[in-house]
Amino acid sequence: MALHVVGNICVDDTFYVERLPRPGETVNAVTTARGVGGKGANQAVAALRAGAEVVFRAALGDDADAMFLRAVLGAELPLDGLVVLDTPTDRSTILVDRAGENVVVTAAASATAFDPTGRPSWPGRGEHLLMQGNLRPDVTRACLERAKGDGVTTILNPSPLGEGPVPEADVIVVNAGEAETMAGCSDPAEAARRLSRGGNASVVITLGAGGAICLDRGATDVDRVAAPAVAAVDSSGAGDVFAGVLSGCLMRGVPLVVATTVGVRAASIAVT
Repeated sequence: MALHVVGNICVDDTFYVERLPRPGETVNAVTTARGVGGKGANQAVAALRAGAEVVFRAALGDDADAMFLRAVLGAELPLDGLVVLDTPTDRSTILVDRAGENVVVTAAASATAFDPTGRPSWPGRGEHLLMQGNLRPDVTRACLERAKGDGVTTILNPSPLGEGPVPEADVIVVNAGEAETMAGCSDPAEAARRLSRGGNASVVITLGAGGAICLDRGATDVDRVAAPAVAAVDSSGAGDVFAGVLSGCLMRGVPLVVATTVGVRAASIAVT
């Protein structure tokens, strides 16, 4: 049994700065770094490190950036699920300030063009599918609906939020801001109840340094998980670490509240 992660992959160029620039301002970077990014790739690696068998599916171009991604990601994951499209490989530019806050800009031609619904080796009954919000909404919805019909447990981290309603899934993973936008409610516990669709879905809401809450399918009371106190250096990707570790644990049969606890601890390490 495997966790199938369907999403995006990109080259991350990160610039570490003393402070984020104001509009129209140029600031010098203290240092820079280049690595593999994309919510799909991040979550796939995190799930693998949490002990799950992972199949990762994403699209890239036929260019130097794609060669870089294959060389780095191949040390972590099998690359059989990567497909080559006639598009530039996706890239992100990330600015991180000394407090660990970040802003991100992404060019996503490959993710936008990617449609895996007709491809072979689809997850089967008893397996899990994890998706994010980087693919086109119609593609994400089609993948989740097909998986649900095939007896696959579906997990959706719908970040970044797009226009229109969020597709249904067995487990919804969002941060506090996304939960408020989706549920129209600023109280995370009440937002979780609304997002559960009357108890038909499990909901996990991350609260940054406040940890997370989770509401299991059919339950009415949320479980609260505290985060350990850490000195944050870079918060970029912490949500992906959480979602990937949580999903990897769920694939292994770990109860939701325990998986949430492990995910919070992993994300707390990631920001350091």
